[in-house]
Amino acid sequence: MKPIDRIPTSKIQRASKIVGTGLKVGSNYLKHYGEKLRDPSIDRSGLDQANAEDIYNTLKSLKGSALKAAQMLSMEKNLLPQAYLDKFSLSQFSVPPLSAPLVNKTFRKYLGKDPTELFDDFDPESVAAASIGQVHRARKDGQDLAVKIQYPGVADSISSDLALVKPIALRLFNLSANQVQHYFEEVETKLTEETNYRLELQQSQEMATACAHLPGLKFPRFYPEFSSDRILTMEWMDGQQISQFAKTHAGTPQAEQIGQYLWDFYMYQIHVLHKLHADPHPGNFMVNDEQQLIVLDFGCVKAMPDAFYQAYFELSQESVFNDPERLQKTLFKLEIIRPTDSPENIAYLTDIFQETVRLITAPARTPRFDFSPNAYFQEITELGQRYSTDPKLRKLSDGRGSPHFLYVNRSFFGLYYLLHELQVSVDTQTYLPSHFD
Repeated sequence: MKPIDRIPTSKIQRASKIVGTGLKVGSNYLKHYGEKLRDPSIDRSGLDQANAEDIYNTLKSLKGSALKAAQMLSMEKNLLPQAYLDKFSLSQFSVPPLSAPLVNKTFRKYLGKDPTELFDDFDPESVAAASIGQVHRARKDGQDLAVKIQYPGVADSISSDLALVKPIALRLFNLSANQVQHYFEEVETKLTEETNYRLELQQSQEMATACAHLPGLKFPRFYPEFSSDRILTMEWMDGQQISQFAKTHAGTPQAEQIGQYLWDFYMYQIHVLHKLHADPHPGNFMVNDEQQLIVLDFGCVKAMPDAFYQAYFELSQESVFNDPERLQKTLFKLEIIRPTDSPENIAYLTDIFQETVRLITAPARTPRFDFSPNAYFQEITELGQRYSTDPKLRKLSDGRGSPHFLYVNRSFFGLYYLLHELQVSVDTQTYLPSHFD
């Protein structure tokens, strides 16, 4: 893939690209409606394909928070049409890298020297390029290193990028701005944290220390002396990306063991630390020759406030979701039901969420859960599609739910889909507090 020599960094440059994309999307809709008038049997597949292509091409040139949004959406398999999933999933693995001169300029700005002055060996060609940064191989005193370099302008453009991307997102999901404002604020907060590589260094070291005793896990060592706000240096880790591992090992005892390591890692974080690695896309997990699970990238760590944690996991208790009155009280705590709701709407929302909770918490309510069948994930998708077209629910769904749901749910669904790729069943009761029934 051809390297790029510059990234649009000014608000005007980035805005012009996104506005241009919005115009293309509008033109695609007009074309689709015109074709629909001539032939009512035409479906949305052509429109989705054209929109996905135009939006992705813009996001990959901007990189940063705009591209990160596409990466996040590529994991939400129950939200987007397949054309968007196919295109946006490229944002995890197929992004044009920075050129060598731009890499050198970044090093001089943040570490005061060219990479060749800091390391015994440095490969100017990146080995991985993603939404916020790219990774280079280096060597120092006999140690192989991975050096992550943040793209120029990413940290300074988060707020303006999200403001520009929001109208396109609202159009795609048919939402109003007030429905999602608190979610956009949560995304902005987490993206700002992700661009702070000193914070990532701290979070990585803290999480690695806290989870070091868990079996089967391996974390890289970090090098603060070769790190800064925009550059992060760590030990190079050899291994197979987890999705690649799944292609050759799905359903095997080895995959079963890796799946259990992954589940235990998340349950320990959630139930003991009350925080979690909230970016569970496949590129952040590898399997080495010793059958250890390598965990990378702690840029996005979600802390769960105690009140949210208690209410969220009440939903997985049989005694709560089988009791409409107790369920309603928990839904109030989670900001899904409001004091201003009518009795009719409270009853309606309770019924809706009782069905949703029963499905989503199914893995935690059985001693062992098999993630390999497609039926469970199809049921989740069908439920999401059914509710997204329910006119009454759409009218009532004006921004309901704590913003903490966004990254916690994202983490759970990301975990579920990784386990599905591995085609495994796992013991789900590890680290579950004893008062959870």
